[in-house]
Amino acid sequence: MGKKVVIVESPSKSKTLSKYLGKDFKIVASMGHIIDLPKKELAVDIDNDFKPKFVVIPGKSKTIKLLKDALKNAEQVFLASDPDREGEAIAFHIARHFKILKTAKRVLFNEITKKAVLDGVANSTEIDIDKVSAQIARRLLDRLVGYKVSPLLWKLLHKGLSAGRVQSVALKILAKRDDEIEKFVPKEFWILDLILDALAKKFPAKITKFQGKKLEIANQKEAKKHTDAVKKNAPFTVDKIDVKKLRKNPPPPFITSSLQLEVSRKLGFSAKRTMRIAQQLYEGVELGEKGPVGLITYMRTDSVRIANVARADAKKFISTQFGKEYIGNIVYKTKKSAQDAHEAIRPTFAQNTPEQIKSYLTKEQYRIYELIWLRFIASQMASAKLERTKLELKAGDYIVDISATKVLFDGFLKIWKVPITENKEEADVKFPSLKIGDTVKLSQIKPSQHFTKPPARYSEGTLVKELETQGIGRPSTYAQIISTLLDRKYVNLDKKRLYVTELGKEVNNLLQKMFPKIFEEKFTAKMEEELDEVEQGDKKWQQVLDEFYTPFAKKLTEIEKNRKEIKKGLVKEIDRNCPECGSPLIIRWGRYGKFIACSNFPKCKYTEPLDKDEKKRKSEVVKLDEKCPQCGSQLVIKYNHRGGKFIACSNYPKCKYLRSYSTGIACPRENCNGNLLELTSKKGKIFYACDNKDCDFVAFNEPVAEPCPECGAKTTFVKKLKSGDVHYCEICKWRQA
Repeated sequence: MGKKVVIVESPSKSKTLSKYLGKDFKIVASMGHIIDLPKKELAVDIDNDFKPKFVVIPGKSKTIKLLKDALKNAEQVFLASDPDREGEAIAFHIARHFKILKTAKRVLFNEITKKAVLDGVANSTEIDIDKVSAQIARRLLDRLVGYKVSPLLWKLLHKGLSAGRVQSVALKILAKRDDEIEKFVPKEFWILDLILDALAKKFPAKITKFQGKKLEIANQKEAKKHTDAVKKNAPFTVDKIDVKKLRKNPPPPFITSSLQLEVSRKLGFSAKRTMRIAQQLYEGVELGEKGPVGLITYMRTDSVRIANVARADAKKFISTQFGKEYIGNIVYKTKKSAQDAHEAIRPTFAQNTPEQIKSYLTKEQYRIYELIWLRFIASQMASAKLERTKLELKAGDYIVDISATKVLFDGFLKIWKVPITENKEEADVKFPSLKIGDTVKLSQIKPSQHFTKPPARYSEGTLVKELETQGIGRPSTYAQIISTLLDRKYVNLDKKRLYVTELGKEVNNLLQKMFPKIFEEKFTAKMEEELDEVEQGDKKWQQVLDEFYTPFAKKLTEIEKNRKEIKKGLVKEIDRNCPECGSPLIIRWGRYGKFIACSNFPKCKYTEPLDKDEKKRKSEVVKLDEKCPQCGSQLVIKYNHRGGKFIACSNYPKCKYLRSYSTGIACPRENCNGNLLELTSKKGKIFYACDNKDCDFVAFNEPVAEPCPECGAKTTFVKKLKSGDVHYCEICKWRQA
């Protein structure tokens, strides 16, 4: 009899599974997809019910041979790719390619623990064809949009640009926020800050109301008038006292979006980096004599549901460590729009505390595991009990509302530190015990000038949260959406904030003019709901594609007819003629941004850098939310004539501060925590070097935040050739066309 074969996506999962399944099982890895649509053709037969053309992915021949050899004389085959739509499609394509659709079993591991693995194999099932259909529908929708819209961008702007069904909506959200910030006009307002004195104790306060309404002070003159009036009416008298007992509930355990948001806030990791590290924790980490252990549940989920056994495990731990009074009883409800296919993200064993296993983890693994562990344990703890005291003080027509909150019982706050109240000042205020009618002296009054602030720029975490809120994308796609926008240079990441580049703005404006209904938030969210209906078996995938493509095709035809007019609208003439042929000069787009060219192209190929006519290149500047360390002016991202980026002071040439631009992408070398800088050589060639002084890593092709499937290096690179892009690893020399 042959062995039982288990096919997984990643080889790093193999050790953990081998430990639990024993010698009768052989574990092999498919390294993700082995079958996909070919890169260089549409591969969707629109007239034949959208029949897709799937082929073996180039560069997968070794993997195919490895799988074929493993399947020879196999007693039973278990398809154990990741438990989501993508994993289901991988299992389906493997089974169909090797003609084992009827005999292979599907295994789902929500966590890689001994019990979960043995239960998964014992309760193996069939491939979920509805889930496969949903993934195929998504893949074909994305292919139709990409292959039909991207060439329009090439013809209107320049080659190499791309549009995506979901990425372009994310770009729209970012561009809209950039526009709001650009158009924002600060509004002046003043606040009357007080220092009050009662029972020999001083405490801060603010005037909140005047004549029963909210006090709004527009300028310094009004502020002085109110200041004088408050002094005249002082001291204050305690008019009302309100004491309330409150409960603050713990946050739910992490789902994909909340994990990415929290890691972005606290650790500054990108969404892609977060998911890569979480994948390692899910697949298994060597814990000394225990061997490889899966430390967390599956990390692509939109459900806050927790298994009863995990809840009981957590309560036992909490009781032992903190006491029975710290055990909570909140059952969290998952949103109606969630797929609820998997549990929330939690540690597989509560007893594996971060400190106990710290020595076995890398620094970044430890930091993310610690957050997941703390959040889960906190979610199963008791609510905090608070007491809020609110005072209302009067002095003539002026009222001061002041509150203080104190903790009576810390509950979950013992391990998960969050503000006890949304008003940070309130949490810090302490005032003496007062009674109604008591007099409170005015020790000091100081008017302070303020200005309203523009909406905050999105970070990777807050963008993911926005996408989730609007129903755009799914847990498995958030990181890829952001990564694509960065790779296409539609967006820059600086100081953890996302900035839309001039190219990104131009692409967004063009897409919104041409396809306002398709690249729109509500429409995209509705498409996600329809894909969910396919997964649930309520709708055929061909129907979803037909309903989308019919109006889409009409719009494409309309745009193609008007393409020349659209392109004319993009051309900006300058007040000069071509020195070679006398035709008007215009500003055009190229691979490295805008440049000046002859309108008589291709007959006349005269060009010159835009800098020659517009030295400041205002249109090329991306403003940063950061001040120059030398003069205090705003810092900006600029481009040199070769397209390389650098950060400089907006007060140039008076201030000549500048520094290299960080890509925010990790150095691929193991144990190096540096990021790659984008630099330009003396000969004008763009290259990438590590910002870690102790690391001499250099690469001459564009980095992408995608790990190597062979050696696990954090970053891989793309070499652009006429024959097509080549994706490769600088560490182990893995290559894929």
